[in-house]
Amino acid sequence: QVQLRESGGGVVQTGGSLRLSCSLSGQTFSNYAMGWFRQAPGKQHDFVAVITGAGNANYGIGFKERFTISRDNRENTMYLQMNSLKPEDTANYTCAADQSFSKVVAGRADYWGQGTQVTVSA
Repeated sequence: QVQLRESGGGVVQTGGSLRLSCSLSGQTFSNYAMGWFRQAPGKQHDFVAVITGAGNANYGIGFKERFTISRDNRENTMYLQMNSLKPEDTANYTCAADQSFSKVVAGRADYWGQGTQVTVSA
């Protein structure tokens, strides 16, 4: 059974940076496409980025300029480096995993973490 655990959220000032982590256990990490999503209160669930087991990345609209997704298959961990953070980046960030890249992109991944809160103060 796949388990995902996020970490790295917190409170940061506008213009600051954070790096989120998502670790996967229970299965072979490199077999899974991994993605990040976010949701702010009262807003839709946004696709942020996805990365294949081989390290190929795709981003949701508007995220590539300031966010970078990466993974370390030796450490079974995926990362989201977020720079130049803005108050509108405040949200709960969740990681997702699936052996299907398209399912992750579509928000229909089989496995989801609990989320980590990111708050950007003005």
